[in-house]
Amino acid sequence: MRRPPKDVIQSTRSIGRRTLIMGGLQLGVLGAIGFRLRDMQVKQADQYRMLAEENRISMRLLPPARGMIFDRNGIAIAANEQNYRVVMVREDAGDIEQVLARLTEIIDIPPDTLTRAIEEMRRRAPFVPVTILERVSWDDVAQINLNTPVLPGVQAEVGLSRYYPMGEDMAHVVGYVGPVSDYDLGQIENPDPLLQIPRFEYGKTGAENRLETDLRGKAGTRRIEISAAGRIIRELDRQDGIAGKDLQLTIDARLQSYVQARLDGESASAVVIDLENGDLRAVVSSPSFDPNMFVRGISVADWQALMENKYRPLAAKAVQGTYPPGSTFKMVTLLAAMEAGVITAEDTVYCPGHADVGGTRFHCWKRGGHGNMNLHESMKQSCDVYYYDIAQRVGIDKMAEMARKLGLGLRHDLPLSAVATGIAPDRDWKSSVRGETWRIGDTVNASIGQGYVLTSPIQLAVMTARLATGNEITPRLLRLIDGVEQPSGIGPSLGLNENTLRRLRASLDAVCNHNRGTAYGSRILTEGRKMAGKTGTSQVRRITPDERAAGVISNEDLPWERRDHALFVGYAPLDNPRYAVSVVVEHGGGGSAAAAPVARDILLQAQYGGPPPLDAYPANLREQIAAQQRRIADRIPAGTRSQGRA
Repeated sequence: MRRPPKDVIQSTRSIGRRTLIMGGLQLGVLGAIGFRLRDMQVKQADQYRMLAEENRISMRLLPPARGMIFDRNGIAIAANEQNYRVVMVREDAGDIEQVLARLTEIIDIPPDTLTRAIEEMRRRAPFVPVTILERVSWDDVAQINLNTPVLPGVQAEVGLSRYYPMGEDMAHVVGYVGPVSDYDLGQIENPDPLLQIPRFEYGKTGAENRLETDLRGKAGTRRIEISAAGRIIRELDRQDGIAGKDLQLTIDARLQSYVQARLDGESASAVVIDLENGDLRAVVSSPSFDPNMFVRGISVADWQALMENKYRPLAAKAVQGTYPPGSTFKMVTLLAAMEAGVITAEDTVYCPGHADVGGTRFHCWKRGGHGNMNLHESMKQSCDVYYYDIAQRVGIDKMAEMARKLGLGLRHDLPLSAVATGIAPDRDWKSSVRGETWRIGDTVNASIGQGYVLTSPIQLAVMTARLATGNEITPRLLRLIDGVEQPSGIGPSLGLNENTLRRLRASLDAVCNHNRGTAYGSRILTEGRKMAGKTGTSQVRRITPDERAAGVISNEDLPWERRDHALFVGYAPLDNPRYAVSVVVEHGGGGSAAAAPVARDILLQAQYGGPPPLDAYPANLREQIAAQQRRIADRIPAGTRSQGRA
């Protein structure tokens, strides 16, 4: 049916209007787009060019060389070594299992390492290199390069990794590094971007941790061109980083090794302080461990062995361990009483073998008693009853004040992990910490370094250094930072009465050099090299009245963990003290038998800068000492010989 002419005309007019409208709209849109394109290409060209460049150019951080650590004589104790590692790029390898199978025919790769590498490659993008094995030998690298055609995607790389030449001898001082963990990052408020680099080495313990900022250095940058897929096309620019600062510690590596070897077989610690500047010449904890195991990746078996060892090789006992100081605390009690004027050097106290205080009997170590004791004899023979008596006169608050003046109950600021504060208790301490009232029996126990009193070996060494000099000596471990000398540890006078100090030193001389002194068996014969000091024995168990009545069980008949701790503090030489030492042998028994001989050997080694002549020892010990010196000789590292007065 044909449409009427009128309808046709009307329809034609409607189409024409729609066409005009749609055409106008399209023209407007095209105009807007054209205007925007012109704006982007002309006005905003630089901005978009920069964005495009950023998508094409990537900046990568380059880890700097870690600063080295040296001993006082320039012997390296923390160094860097080339680390050859094998990496694989999954997209270049194709069948990774097949390639890895070929690789295991060329070099030895543990099965668990292979499993870890395969899992990591599947998690990461195919173009990202994944480390298969670290610390491979140069021979293995050569074999890999020789077989490159059959090892697609596999290549050997070289970098730097931490190495500790002295192994276990320095483990508790230097510490070790390891990969940065989430825990490490969580402990840092504003982490350095360097710490985000995979497998970046970060100080975990010891000086490596406490001096991390100095040792780390500043990152370099690598400017590279990458594809849209993120693959590296070429390197455009490289700016090397700033290496970490080299540090020199006050430790004498040879003396450190000697002390470590001397304590071999014991759960013990020793500290040596140079009295001229407060330098720590040796800080030793035994047994120790090889820090290189942690850098290379410690095995489960090795970790379990360290954790299950009852002698706690991971513990830095010299600074972390706290022990009742036993009779080495008697100098504190004596000085507090003398300075307070409650006793004179000539006053005597009768020792019948015990003292009854507040309905409790406190025993002297000598069951039959010592008779009348004055300052000199009480120290020489280590009479307990004398100190029970004078402690009640002076009171615990004065004793605690003197302890802190001598460096006990204080945390010394050292670049070491978990430096202990110890406890120098007083009335306020017991009230605030334990919520209890101080009792007179607490004072009696504290007078001989028992009860609540706890000290670390480094604190005991500081105490001895201050007694020997009369000055406020502060221990120093860091000697130089990039050649810049650090502040000395010598402080002002303690303000103690010099006559009292002279009498005390004479008594400490008698402890070691009088035939009735408790350390006479460990005396030094050479004039000008003799030592003074004090033995100590601290109980780790309570002796019951029934056991005392039946006869106290000797340490030799007790399980190791129930035996007394053995302690000794001393200095040498007598006329011009240069070195102070503290020795703690855990569960070693008596201080005179277990700790004093060690301290004597250490002080002789420090004074002579090496093995002393045999005539420095009593004649009956020389054969034993000669055998001991031969055993230790192989442990001393090659390098600069330490100097006794350097």
